[in-house]
Amino acid sequence: MDDTYIRINGRSCYLWRAVDQRGQLFDFRLTARRNASAARAFMHQASDAVRC
Repeated sequence: MDDTYIRINGRSCYLWRAVDQRGQLFDFRLTARRNASAARAFMHQASDAVRC
């Protein structure tokens, strides 16, 4: 998992990405803030994606 700061249409966003062992992207999330609750929400979303 990693996160990066990007601008989309002039708005600042954080892009959270989850990748597997081969480096393939399997989930992402855009958030306005980079805080603990955003990280927890992404981890919950990513873990649900892995289970499917």
